[in-house]
Amino acid sequence: MGQFNEATLVTKRSFQAVGIRWEGTFAEAAAGDIQAVHAEVKNRLHEIKHVPDPELLLGLSHHLAEGRFTHDAVLEVSRVEEVPEGMIAVTIPELTYAMYEHKRGQNIDASYKNIYAWIKEQGLELHKGPVTHFEQYPMSNTLYMEEPAFTIMIPVQA
Repeated sequence: MGQFNEATLVTKRSFQAVGIRWEGTFAEAAAGDIQAVHAEVKNRLHEIKHVPDPELLLGLSHHLAEGRFTHDAVLEVSRVEEVPEGMIAVTIPELTYAMYEHKRGQNIDASYKNIYAWIKEQGLELHKGPVTHFEQYPMSNTLYMEEPAFTIMIPVQA
């Protein structure tokens, strides 16, 4: 069975977010390190102030050299007044994203291959900036869920 979901372009206004930064390898991420960071953010949600949508966890990733990347598990905030100990605050500029809904039970690698293929088919170029890609996770995703549902957003040149 093929896995082809509809992709669209969306523009997201600039936003601020607060949460926890993780840095590691793709192998460490696949072994569960990122899920552990997501669990910690969920457990500390009460410490993050001015959260307009506490049901949406964002995973902001930026690829680094040699198979390493950072992943910020954050919540969007309407303003940053204080950053809880061990957390970071980030500001993401307004960007246009190729958006793709990864559905529960689908193959994650296939979803990423599909969205990157769609970007190429549309003649779009990847945006070079603070985020390589980001994912939007419903807070209802449980820790180490084997088949999560989430939204993939890849920044592209507008």
